[in-house]
Amino acid sequence: MPRITLPESSVFSLDLTLGCGQVFRWEKTGAWWTGVVEKEVIRIRQKGRSLIFEGTSRERIHDYFGLDTDLGFILDSIDRDPVIHGVITECNGLRLVNQPPWECLASYICATYANIPGIRKKISLLSETFGEPIPAGPGPVFYSFPSADDLAESAPCDLSRCSLGYRAPYLCSTAREIASDPGWEERINALDYDVARRDLMQFKGVGPKVADCVLLFAFRKYEAFPVDVWIARIMQRHYGAAENRGYEQISRSGREYFGPYAGYAQEYLYGDRERLLS
Repeated sequence: MPRITLPESSVFSLDLTLGCGQVFRWEKTGAWWTGVVEKEVIRIRQKGRSLIFEGTSRERIHDYFGLDTDLGFILDSIDRDPVIHGVITECNGLRLVNQPPWECLASYICATYANIPGIRKKISLLSETFGEPIPAGPGPVFYSFPSADDLAESAPCDLSRCSLGYRAPYLCSTAREIASDPGWEERINALDYDVARRDLMQFKGVGPKVADCVLLFAFRKYEAFPVDVWIARIMQRHYGAAENRGYEQISRSGREYFGPYAGYAQEYLYGDRERLLS
């Protein structure tokens, strides 16, 4: 199997990266993680400083896991107080995954007011129902995530069969808009954070949190600071956010405090949430 040997200066934890809740199509069995990225079924494990994998290229592994990103520089940038310093120590090696934009957008529309097992179920049903089977040898069948074109041709009632509930018409509407706007990825990528956020929020089912997640996980706009109930509690307990402060206020305070890599701070805080709130 191919392998990548990480340089001494490159800190990376595969388990922390895939297990922190930022992606929904990876499962761990023994030492191996198996996941679907676009139309590839990837198996990967980490052994010390080596990543051993199959089903994809070295270039994909480097790009998907952001292995060429200077994580040390980013962590030094957000290391501003004892709380985040302790989190960096606990979660060192966690990297943000570079997700395919449409899949990320659709997944986070499905994720609204749902827990991680529920999100996984919805995405699995969507893929099995509307995606394409991926040849991967003997064993279970894996499916690609359906394209916007695939979902645009479906009625909301068809999507509802995938346990989407009230999200079905949102996803259907957004799929149709994306299918008719092939340059949307390039447009969002070229925009500054604030403008890109407003642009994404024009899609049905995309509020501030979904927009921030998509900008952070698919467009590498690292200043995005998504806020869920865990981050809100952490910001209240450790960073002085008042309990009555809303999403926009907490997100803005996170961006202002942690700076251009606030999204990394958010993911590290989320990854260490149980300790921080115990």
